[in-house]
Amino acid sequence: MKVLLTHTPQSRAQYYGARAISGLQAIAEVKLHESSDALDAAGLIEAAGDVDIIVADRLTAGPGEIFPALPNLRAFVRCAVDIRNVDVDAASAAGILVTRAGPGFVPSVAELALGFMVDLSRGVSRATADYHAGRKPEIVMGRQLAGSRLGIIGYGSIGRYLADIAKVLGMEVLVADPFATVSDAGIRHVPLDDLLRRADYVVCLAVANAQTENLIGHAALARMQPHAFFINLSRGNLVDEAALAAALRDNRIAGAAMDVGRAPDQMPSPELAKLPNVIATPHIGGLTPPAIESQALETVRQVEAVIRCDVPPGAVNAAHWRRRSLEPSR
Repeated sequence: MKVLLTHTPQSRAQYYGARAISGLQAIAEVKLHESSDALDAAGLIEAAGDVDIIVADRLTAGPGEIFPALPNLRAFVRCAVDIRNVDVDAASAAGILVTRAGPGFVPSVAELALGFMVDLSRGVSRATADYHAGRKPEIVMGRQLAGSRLGIIGYGSIGRYLADIAKVLGMEVLVADPFATVSDAGIRHVPLDDLLRRADYVVCLAVANAQTENLIGHAALARMQPHAFFINLSRGNLVDEAALAAALRDNRIAGAAMDVGRAPDQMPSPELAKLPNVIATPHIGGLTPPAIESQALETVRQVEAVIRCDVPPGAVNAAHWRRRSLEPSR
C-alpha cells in the first residue's frame, strides 16, 4: 500500500509531525512531497500516479480532473476539516473515498478568541508596538471582560467551548445560530440582528458555505455598537472585507481581530490587517501541538481503515466508495 503525503517540508514540520509520519510509515509505503510549493492538479497527478491513498494538506486542492486520471487511487484523505477545494462529486463518480479530519483544534481556537478579546480591550499589541518602536504608548482606558456581552455567531464545537469559558469569566453570552439548539439556561439564543445590536464582542464562528458568504457586510456592521469589536475565526468569505474596512476606517466599530481572510491559504488580507485598529494573526488558531497532532493522527487511523477496506470516521461519500479493493482499477 502506497501513500502520498502532500505537505511541503515546512508544512510537515508544522502541521503533521514526526509521530504521525512514523504512524503512516508503520502501515504503508509513504511518499513525501519534497518541494516547497504546493502541488497543483498536474503535479498531483504526476506525484500520485502510483499511490493508493493521498493524504492532503489544506493547500492541496482535489480538483475534479485528478480523480479519473489516477486509476490506482482509493481514497483522498484531507488533514483538515475544510474540504471546499475538493471536488467530492468527481471523486464519487470515480468511486474514490473522500475523508476529512475532525475539529481537534477546538480549545486552541477558543483560546485565541479569548486572547483577541483581551488584546482588543486592553491595547496589548498597540502598546507593545509603541514600546518596540521607542515610542511612549498612549494610556487608554480599557474594558474588562467580566460584565461584558459576548455574541457568538455559530454555536458549533468551538462556539460551545468559548461560551463556557466566557460564562466562567462573568460574561453574558448571546448565540445566533438558526440550526443549533441551546439548552443552557445561561446562554441566550437570539436572532443575528439582535446579537449584533447588543454584543460588545462579536465572534464569528459560523460554517463557511454559500449561504454564509458575506454574512457580515454593510448592514450587519451598521447594527453593531460603536464600542464593539468584531472577531473572525471562521473563514474570510463570511466577511465583506470592503465593508469591514470602511467600518474600521470610519470608527463605526471600535476594532477587529482576525485569524482568517481572503488571502491565499485563508490568511488575513493585508489591506485589512494593516489598519491601526486591527489585530491579525496568520491563520494560526489551530497551530498548537495538541491540535495539529489530533488531526494528523486521525488521518493515520483513517488510512488504516481504508487499508482494511473499512469506512473510516470522517468519510463524506462512503455510499460512492467503489475502489475498496487492493487491486488497481482498470
